[in-house]
Formats: sequence, structure tokens, C-alpha cells
Amino acid sequence: MRALRAATVAIAVLAASAPASAADRLTVFPSATGFRDAGNDAIRGITVGPIENAYHPGRGYGSNAYVRTVLEAKAMGATWVALTPFGRVGDLKGRGIDPTFEAPFAENRVQVAASVALAHRLGLRVMIVPHLWVESGEWRALVDPITDAAWENWAKSYERYVLAWAKVAEESGVDLFSVGVEMRGWVTSQHAPRFLDVIRQIRALYKGPLTYSGNWDDIDDTCILGAVDVIGINAFYPLADKDGSGWEELAKGGVRVREKVHALADRWQKPVLFTEIGYTTRPNPAIKPWEWPDGMKNVTVDGAAQALAYTALLHDLLDEPRFAGFFVWRTYADPDDVSQEAEWGFNPRGKAAELVVRDAFATRWAGDGDRSYRWGWRAETAGLLPWWRAFSSH
Repeated sequence: MRALRAATVAIAVLAASAPASAADRLTVFPSATGFRDAGNDAIRGITVGPIENAYHPGRGYGSNAYVRTVLEAKAMGATWVALTPFGRVGDLKGRGIDPTFEAPFAENRVQVAASVALAHRLGLRVMIVPHLWVESGEWRALVDPITDAAWENWAKSYERYVLAWAKVAEESGVDLFSVGVEMRGWVTSQHAPRFLDVIRQIRALYKGPLTYSGNWDDIDDTCILGAVDVIGINAFYPLADKDGSGWEELAKGGVRVREKVHALADRWQKPVLFTEIGYTTRPNPAIKPWEWPDGMKNVTVDGAAQALAYTALLHDLLDEPRFAGFFVWRTYADPDDVSQEAEWGFNPRGKAAELVVRDAFATRWAGDGDRSYRWGWRAETAGLLPWWRAFSSH
């Protein structure tokens, strides 16, 4: 309850000084270079994951620890952060979504709203990406309720879940909202029209631009891209196919990724955003970048390989005007919490890959609009931590 009260105070404090969100809405023109053409700089984003463990209270969204994570993101040159609240699904039968994830939904929604407000106070834009956690350990992309009746029940459950977060996004003035994450079994199938119904309901509630976070290997088969403003991809593209691949081979893989972005943007006449990119800190991470570190044991930590993979992906991609930017996967709401993944995990914090990301954020991209364009207001970061502590103690 203390965290809930603190987050509530956060919103009240910020409401007095925040500009009207409607005046600051991100705009996206309907064209392959529409993000840039609207005057937006390409997204230099970092995903801030929640602390996914009830045994670590006071370290998630809306906490003092989160302040430091956002300050670090800004110091790296990020202009955006992504927040990823989760809902729970029992298994791939899709019988319903529990919106509680470690913290009760009523508390979590307030903490997320406070986290949005804090990022905005720092001059950062925010994307909210509601995720699904499958308790059986299986991949959410493979949810398949089988019968038409079961699919409709699943759709109604998802509708309730995603609309609840769309309401938070609208009330918080969130800058970009993802309508779904890796929902292959739905958006590439005969059930896709029902997902379009969900998008229409989101648009009726949330007035900002929408994306969808499709997986890299099924985005070409995704049927609902015409209904969003920006094509989102969780872009764990392999850059090579054999161990020990050097710069030349990895760089060729990066060129192939750029060509895919170019073709997809032209096909749909929409800009392309990488809603997730990342490589684990181990040898040959660019061969199967999607492999999760949780199941790995006795892995050799290789920061140089992680950094090289980032460099190879971004080397040519940043010269593509259809590319609207990327979000690094990922840091955490408590920057010092190492319980979320092993040292060989995705988090680039304090590693050579962080330097690559910093350099990428600092340079000009072909997808940048007017570099003098700046959104929102700025805060003196030196005074931010005392301000946060003052109300978090209420």
C-alpha cells in the first residue's frame, strides 16, 4: 500500500506542472518515411523491464530504484523508454488472462502511470507494451484455443486486458502503445479479423499512435499491419549461421536486415520500428539471438561478441530513412538487481555493448527529422532524486 500511495502522490505532483498531453501527441504520417517526415527524430529507446519477483518489493516500476534506471537511460542518450507490464496466461490453450503480475493490477497500473510521469518529467517519451507471461513456460506466439468458441473467449479476455492498459496509456499521455506482442497464432491466421476489432476498440480509447510488436520471422505473414501506425518488430534476426563468424559475415547479416526493413516499409507504406533488439553476452550471440539466457549453464561471458553483434546490426541500419528506431532489450527497474538474468544475459549495462549503444544514440540517423525539434519540457536531473524521495516516503 505504501508503494501505491507513493505512486498516487507522484501523479498528483506532476499533474500540476505537466502540459496537456493532447498538444504533445506524437504524429506519424502514412508513408514509409512518415515518422521522419512528421518531424520526429528516430527512436533511441531502452526497455525497462519490471522486477519479476514478489520477493524483491520496492524495486519495480514507481520505485526509487526506477529513478536511477531512467536517469541512466537518459545519460546514455536515450530519448525513449519502453515499459512492459505483464499479464499471466496458464498455458497455450488461452483460457484467460490474469492481469496481476507479482503486484495486484490496481497497484501496478498506478506504479506504471507514475513511471510514465517520471520519464516525461525528464523529457523522455514512453511506449507501453503489455506482455503475456505463459506459466507453462511455453511461447505466447503459439497460443491456440482450438475451437471458434474458445477463440472468442480468448479474444474477450485479451480485450479486457489490453484495454485496461490502453486506458492507463491514455490517462498518462503515453506516446506510443503496442497492441500486442508476438501473437503469431492470432495475427497470421483466419482469426486475424477479430484482432482488428481489438485494435478498433483500442483506438476508441487511446488517442496516440499504435504499433504491434511482431516477431522477426513472422512479420511478413502478419495480417493486421495496415491497422497500426508504425510496424513494430522484435528484431532478433540471425546475422550469421556458423560459430566464429567475424565482422565481414556479421555485417552482411546487418545489410540483409536493412533490406528487409526497406521492403516491409515500402510494401505497407509505414515506417518500421524495432520494438526489441538485443544480444546475450556470450560467444556467437548473433546466430540465435532469441535464445533466452535462463536455461543456459556454464556459459562463457563474452562482452566483445555482444558488442560486435550490436555494431553489425546497426552499422547500415541507421542509414535507412524508413527505419524509425529501436528499443534495447533490456535493462531493469532496479539497475542493481542481478536476480533477473545471468551475467551472460541481454542487459548491456556496464558492458562493451553499452558503449556501442551510446555511440549509436549520439550520431545522426537517416530516420531523424528536424534535429532542433524537441518535445515536452526538461527537468534539472540534479534535483530529481530529492523530489522523488520526498513523496515516496508518504
